[in-house]
Amino acid sequence: MIEEIGNNLFRIEIPLPKSPLKFLNSYVIKGKDRNLIIDTGLNMKQCLDAMHNGLEELKVDLKKTDLFITHLHADHFGLVAKLATENTKVYFNRPDSEIVESWDGWDAMIAYGGQNGFPKDELQSALSSHPGHKFGSEWTPELSILQEGDKIEVGDYHFTCVETPGHSMGHMCLYESSKKLFVAGDHILIDITPNIQCWSDDQNPLADYLESLDKVNKLEIELVLPGHRRLIKDYKSRIQELKDHHHKRLDEIVSILGNEAMSAYEVASKMSWDINCDSWEEFPMAQKWFATGEAISHVRFLEENKTLTRNSGSEVVTFSNAK
Repeated sequence: MIEEIGNNLFRIEIPLPKSPLKFLNSYVIKGKDRNLIIDTGLNMKQCLDAMHNGLEELKVDLKKTDLFITHLHADHFGLVAKLATENTKVYFNRPDSEIVESWDGWDAMIAYGGQNGFPKDELQSALSSHPGHKFGSEWTPELSILQEGDKIEVGDYHFTCVETPGHSMGHMCLYESSKKLFVAGDHILIDITPNIQCWSDDQNPLADYLESLDKVNKLEIELVLPGHRRLIKDYKSRIQELKDHHHKRLDEIVSILGNEAMSAYEVASKMSWDINCDSWEEFPMAQKWFATGEAISHVRFLEENKTLTRNSGSEVVTFSNAK
């Protein structure tokens, strides 16, 4: 499906089979000399076919087209290698590019999951079901690194880069101040909450995310173009809803722990999730993994705020409410 959003600005709906996200919004801006595609889809035939069909209908020549990728997740980055030509500039952010370029496998993330209570006999299954493992880009073309305040001009659109870490370490959005447009990637979504995961003790992604929401809240925006689902008009109300959601999550975790000590995996198993399953045991393995990553991010936030205490004397790290 193709939707015309503005003058020479289009949305191509890229299907994400078997994903609760349903589809990716890939935005295409047509210019006189160069075009721009924002985000691509998973590295799978259904996504590539939808992209090619959409570009053909819009009469967009890939040889005259650049790419802007909001962040490293496979549903946004996965088709880069299939779309890039020798003339393509692939705009990307520094923190995520360092992860991509230094990538040496999933072992560290898998080990961290185990340290946080994810059952060892399920770790390999979690990896094999992870969309980033199954549908990532085969290779990475040369990346043109952008940072806060850098400009991208295409056609009548003059975008400014806005760094919004949280959903990924380097997540980057685009702001068109004269048209009050904000290309949000997975920073702001309309009826689902962006997944904020943590897979390192060196990070506090939830703190980063909440700060990024406050940062965007100060901009003048009339229309948000998110990475998934519907476009957003009342962005300030949605930002407040997202902040409220995470603070409720934090309160829920404090309540779950009570006087006990639990691993992040155990905490995740007791949290409330918007998923059509009657019990934690029925969760698809990939969703258990994402839920655990989200629980870790909230536990880390509470640990950094001195609300929780870490108990690291055994193989599996547990957390308890501070006395």
